[in-house]
Amino acid sequence: MSLLLHISDTHFGTEQPPVVQALKDLVQERRPDAVILSGDVTQRATATQFAAARRLLDELGRQPRLVLPGNHDIPLYNLALRFLQPYRRYTHAFGTELEPVLELEDCLVIGVNTTRPQRHTDGEVSSLQVDAVARRLASARSPGQLRIVVTHQPAAVIRAGDQHDRLIGADAALKAWAEAGADLVLGGHIHLPYVVEVSRQCGATGASPLWCVQAGTALSRRVRWGTANSLNLIHWHAADPGQPRGCKVERHDYDEHAGAFIVADQHQLALG
Repeated sequence: MSLLLHISDTHFGTEQPPVVQALKDLVQERRPDAVILSGDVTQRATATQFAAARRLLDELGRQPRLVLPGNHDIPLYNLALRFLQPYRRYTHAFGTELEPVLELEDCLVIGVNTTRPQRHTDGEVSSLQVDAVARRLASARSPGQLRIVVTHQPAAVIRAGDQHDRLIGADAALKAWAEAGADLVLGGHIHLPYVVEVSRQCGATGASPLWCVQAGTALSRRVRWGTANSLNLIHWHAADPGQPRGCKVERHDYDEHAGAFIVADQHQLALG
């Protein structure tokens, strides 16, 4: 049984100390088996902001972690650094692997770097990346593993106004990943939490359900659309052979009066 903490868009440089403390308290209480941070770690990709983010993750504990860069993690105003060494500060804090893979006994989590230095905010997944992820999914060591792909920009949106922020190449990616056995695609970027099933709309053939799970901004004052700071806890217990597979996504919102993250919504997701 695994408990995964999914956070996104921490935007260090705009973090709120009470919310940071609430995150620490939640981790201390719930003790997740792994932490997934789906991009926009910092606000302006400064060395100081990356150092603060790394310090927080270290303070959360020694559990395995998977961290991805977001568009804000590439320098915006330093054009020389942006185009010559766009990930230098990121890799100094989190290592040189921009597409990390995290494998637990019952979970496989595959990171995809969807940032592009030549683009300001838009994310993209290439055909090479789509194929590489599909091969990794198909070669999962156990068919019972929960198989997760992580991007920064959303692979699916629920508001027409967010369509321009959707990951470029998402349709082909979702189809291929669904057919290769993915269960969840995690993302962030638009600071709006939601869960939506996409296997039918992406035209996957013979695929099991595929769920896009989005996280809001975990720590930043840059909340949007009337939402609160939020994060996801993903509960997973591998089913016995022949039994239905499923997981629970538990969204926690920051409550200013309680000074804590509290359960705001729960989704029971049927898997293949």
